[in-house]
Amino acid sequence: MRQLRALRRRLAAGLTDPQAVLRGTLLSQGRRCGKENCRCADGELHGPYTYVSIPQPGGRPHKVYVPAGLLEVVSEKVTAAGRFEAALAEITAINAELLARRELD
Repeated sequence: MRQLRALRRRLAAGLTDPQAVLRGTLLSQGRRCGKENCRCADGELHGPYTYVSIPQPGGRPHKVYVPAGLLEVVSEKVTAAGRFEAALAEITAINAELLARRELD
């Protein structure tokens, strides 16, 4: 029990500032411009362009274009969100175990 609580404290202390996270997935896509005489009309797409796909509650993900100058910052925030969610999942599992033992505080 003491070990679980100590692990929970370490995980909580290591959580990233929530303002530093961006929950989503980076993806790269080619695009068609719509001009009928353009190379993209024959399948040679423009790009690739980078987007972040951001989940929406109860709906389809929202894609936002990521300019090349912001790619590193966005990538860091998406990675931080993954670590944040993994830590929260571990804390949840610890709390569930403490609850099962009737020792949740």
